[in-house]
Amino acid sequence: MSATVNLKDKLELFDTHWDPKIVGELNGQHLKLVKFQGDFVWHSHEHEDEMFLVISGSLVMGFRERSVTVDEGEFIIVPRGVEHCPSAESEVHVLLFEPASTVNTGETGGNRTVSDPEWI
Repeated sequence: MSATVNLKDKLELFDTHWDPKIVGELNGQHLKLVKFQGDFVWHSHEHEDEMFLVISGSLVMGFRERSVTVDEGEFIIVPRGVEHCPSAESEVHVLLFEPASTVNTGETGGNRTVSDPEWI
């Protein structure tokens, strides 16, 4: 039998930015909580779509041809293969929904890569 997951309680367990934490799994998909602040890296995911649901705050999803503001209670889906760069002027809390194989920096790599996110 499943238990409920309280997102607020889970968000209180960590303070790091750009460090996704897994809070659930279904049908080969991970639900990850992450805190954004500042700019991430430009990247894409060749095989995975991603959904970003803003729990609190506001983020800007940069695309090469435009930028989209995603406010609290809204989500955006980034299709596979589309280069993007999330950023947030102030801290924003986000729930990611993506295939379990998704690495946060895609093919770009670098010091912000979290290849094996922690379960909380």
